[in-house]
Amino acid sequence: MALTSSMISPISVLVLLLPVALVFASATTGGSTYGYDPNHIPADKSAEPNEQEKLLSTTLGIQGIIYCRSGSKLTPLEGAVARITCLVNDEHGYERAPFSILSDASDDKGYFFATLSPDEVQQNWRLKECRAFLEVSPSETCNVPTDMNQGISGALLTVYRPLTDKNIKLFSVGPFCFTSDSNSVSNGY
Repeated sequence: MALTSSMISPISVLVLLLPVALVFASATTGGSTYGYDPNHIPADKSAEPNEQEKLLSTTLGIQGIIYCRSGSKLTPLEGAVARITCLVNDEHGYERAPFSILSDASDDKGYFFATLSPDEVQQNWRLKECRAFLEVSPSETCNVPTDMNQGISGALLTVYRPLTDKNIKLFSVGPFCFTSDSNSVSNGY
């Protein structure tokens, strides 16, 4: 059966065109969150770094205590040094040679502190995994490193406390121990 002009009433035309008109109207209104808006300018998300990106751009602070162990006695070791070593990826994502820094010498309480700033790493390189190691003891009698708290194998820097006022992620490791016993194979327990 063919349609004739006498069969199409004005109401039928409105019923058929109403859904099309509603779709067009909703797509062109500025208040809708759906559809295309030719005047919409997307926000530049790279202009404002999110919280995670801010933390990645902060300085790392690494602290700990180094002792001399003689038998069961622990004595703070002044002048000892720890080494912080990080795996690094270059701007193309390739792994590069590890990047290392040394801590300041420990104080009379055995406390050491090291900082690693993003400025110290080559531009566009990213630090991946960082570990803290025992490096050197100033003592002639207590200079054998132990693996207590991974002082030899490397204590992984995982948990940090953000010091937002100083823009630092503060990691704590250890305590680490040197001993005079060259046969020591301590794993910290």
